Amino acid sequence: NMGIKSYMLSGDNVKTAAAVARLCGIPADQVFANCLPKQKSNRIQRLQDAGEVVAMVGDGINDSPALALADLGIAVGAGTDIAIKSADVVLVRSNLMDVPVMLDLARHTLRRIRLNLFFSFIYNLSCIPLAAGLFYPSMHLRLPPAMAGLLMSLSSVTVVCSSLLLRRYQRPRLMDMEFGNDSLGACG
Repeated sequence: NMGIKSYMLSGDNVKTAAAVARLCGIPADQVFANCLPKQKSNRIQRLQDAGEVVAMVGDGINDSPALALADLGIAVGAGTDIAIKSADVVLVRSNLMDVPVMLDLARHTLRRIRLNLFFSFIYNLSCIPLAAGLFYPSMHLRLPPAMAGLLMSLSSVTVVCSSLLLRRYQRPRLMDMEFGNDSLGACG
């Protein structure tokens, strides 16, 4: 559970939308079928007006206005050019299970950015006064300029190495679920 409430806004008929929603685990009261592009945009606007942060996943011309309006527009890679241009993120594969993986990876990335900022702040808070000689009068501590330059470059290397740890990211196990003979990639 990622704490995300999912809705389906589909141009398909009610029967088709309900069947796909069941497969994807979307409750029936959160499924809206026979939606025109303006209706999709209106629904997203209402959610935003209620204070919700809205992500929209789409692949067609009819999804483009809603993709552009959403706080986060996610286009399926096999979608139309206008949907891809309207979106903030493009999924390379046409698999809806890539959406939660993308969101999980984004959360990991933000955590890493915050960690890097925290350690950079601590480093600068302690080393810059030391290099400036602020501790010399009271503790006779000082840092030669060459050493300060070396430590500053080591700080940058540390941030880069910390960021490279994201390469070890592994998608959550829950994302490997299969439904029957078909994965959730069929939900598109």
